[in-house]
Amino acid sequence: MLILALDTTTRAGSVAVLHGMTVLFEGAGDPDRTYGERLPLDLQRALDAAGVQLRDVELFAVAAGPGSFTGLRIGIATVQGMAVAAGRKIVPVSALDAAARSAGGTAARVAAWMDAQRGEVAGALYGPTGRDLVIPAAAAAPAALLHAWLSSETLADTRFVGDGAVRYRDVIVSALGAAVTVAPAPLLAGVIGRIAAEAPQKAVVPHAVVPIYVRQSDAELARARRGESR
Repeated sequence: MLILALDTTTRAGSVAVLHGMTVLFEGAGDPDRTYGERLPLDLQRALDAAGVQLRDVELFAVAAGPGSFTGLRIGIATVQGMAVAAGRKIVPVSALDAAARSAGGTAARVAAWMDAQRGEVAGALYGPTGRDLVIPAAAAAPAALLHAWLSSETLADTRFVGDGAVRYRDVIVSALGAAVTVAPAPLLAGVIGRIAAEAPQKAVVPHAVVPIYVRQSDAELARARRGESR
């Protein structure tokens, strides 16, 4: 099965083309250019690099969030358009699930942290393989999220992965000690494609893909503030 996968949850994001579980091509985007400027050209370049055409794609996969609201909307809409054109379905994948699956290692827990901006991270806690969800996704200040997790779980042997973990490494080390493992997330499109290859039955029609948000957008927060002031 030929799969085209896209991640737009970070500034650079990534694109991958897979044949089943085998990655034929994976590459990062240009973080200095917006997704509006780069898509769908990045996807076409990935197809060209893999030596295949859009009509050859049998399944699409896309990171549904959490992540930048604008990036998610553009990424999902782009994949929806290509899937409609190709007459195919899409597997929406949590970027946190993908990051956790990419972590590797032998830790008892995997913590996937994405930089959510505004001094917050979006994070979820998983079992040792990054497949079993232990604590669902939430967005909070790094110290507050750690405090909430520590109220119910031991984090002594936890591997933190993702750009949020890297950015707030000092907070993690302060809470858990210098022996804690913090690693950047690799490109996620390939992992997202593999997750789709493992569970093609989770594919949905293009219009059924919806973003995964773990907090309100700036616009929603602004509307709420205006409502409170009345």
